[in-house]
Amino acid sequence: MYFIAIVPPSPLLEELLAIKHYFKEHYQSKAALNSPPHITLHMPFEWKEEKEAVLVAKIQQFTAAQKRFNIKLENFGCFKPRVIYVHLVRAVELENLHDELHRFCKTKLNLFNARYKDLPFHPHLTVAFRDLRKSAFLRAWEEFNPKPFSAEFTVHELALLKHDGHRWEVFHEFSLGEGAT
Repeated sequence: MYFIAIVPPSPLLEELLAIKHYFKEHYQSKAALNSPPHITLHMPFEWKEEKEAVLVAKIQQFTAAQKRFNIKLENFGCFKPRVIYVHLVRAVELENLHDELHRFCKTKLNLFNARYKDLPFHPHLTVAFRDLRKSAFLRAWEEFNPKPFSAEFTVHELALLKHDGHRWEVFHEFSLGEGAT
């Protein structure tokens, strides 16, 4: 299993990991630690390991034609009753990248996620989910809803993550084209 995402750079990456660890320690929610902090661009899909080189080469072609852009993170949001995330300020560049990536995945990789077309794109960085109990969610949301958070970074690359049977790891990173918006 693989998926395509944006993984924030350091030191923001470590700051977001610390928040995930906070949820593990204070709210017994550790499922979000099964992947690095990320913004999902293409949900998990199956691909044969023996054809990974083809996958990498095709994604590299796609990313080379994409421009770098900025993402701004601001405060926290939630999907009741289990998910808490860092909110992204709407960015047209991110929405365009998402749309172009989905067209590319359909036409060049033959990836079809029937369920995906029914889900609106809601980019975010999850810090707690799935194993966050409803009672813990209420306490956590009471703590994090008013908490300020602000960060900004330039997206220089996309990441292909691979599931190793236990967790998601960055398998390959792809530099975006040089042009900034």
